Amino acid sequence: MLHIVACIKQVPDTKIIKMNPKTNTMDRASAPAILNPYDAHAVEEAVRLKKRYGGTVSVLTMGPPPAVKAIKKCIEIGADEGYMISDRAFAGADTLATSYALTKAIDKIAKMQPVDLIICGKMTIDGDTGQVGPGIARRLDIPPLTSVNKVVEVNRADGFAVVHRKLEDGYEVIRSTLPCLLSVEKEINEVPYSTMPDMIRAARYQPHIWSVNDLEDVDRAQLGLKGSPTIVSSVWAPQKPQGGTMLDGDPLQQVEQLLGILMDKKELFAARGERS
Repeated sequence: MLHIVACIKQVPDTKIIKMNPKTNTMDRASAPAILNPYDAHAVEEAVRLKKRYGGTVSVLTMGPPPAVKAIKKCIEIGADEGYMISDRAFAGADTLATSYALTKAIDKIAKMQPVDLIICGKMTIDGDTGQVGPGIARRLDIPPLTSVNKVVEVNRADGFAVVHRKLEDGYEVIRSTLPCLLSVEKEINEVPYSTMPDMIRAARYQPHIWSVNDLEDVDRAQLGLKGSPTIVSSVWAPQKPQGGTMLDGDPLQQVEQLLGILMDKKELFAARGERS
């Protein structure tokens, strides 16, 4: 029976979030918190593997108390158990400190039930680094398989997994020993609507919440800001495009206007001796 751990994160919805013009920082209060979309696909893939081979899916996150909502969403998708590490000691963590804290939590989970496979989303939409998953794998000394868009086979008895890794011009087939870590692409699956029984179970579910004192052999110097060698020096919103011409009228009139603009540009480039 497989035991799969899916690492997740609650993030602000970047489609809605605004920037504070005075501080040049994200105004997190301007957008609702959601389950990171890539992580939703990671949980869905874990649930599919559970249904295919049998086993248990545990989800793990690090965050403030409201992140419980992200765990409940994973229970909705079909996960069995949810774990959250939440403590002021974790605050301000970069990807290095985050991977350290999550690894310590995985160690604790593994003592209760050995872990065969760890699945993460390719990246989070509020950071876009894609570093936490490989960081966990490095700390656990297991193979990291990144950009996975298909899981062909997971054979626990013989201790291997076969996956497809996305490339620019196709994919490569990788066979890895177990345990290993997968960071998955969105196209690996489609996350369906939750069933009513799963929604009811998620609403009633209470995750396991651990503080730093609940973890074993923790070096506090590697947590939070103290354990973060990188900092965000500044954040700014991209400038809005300037100029441009608004096309009006019916489609044929718009095409004629566009051709006129392109011809004017061509003549301008020719006058400057530039290539159009």
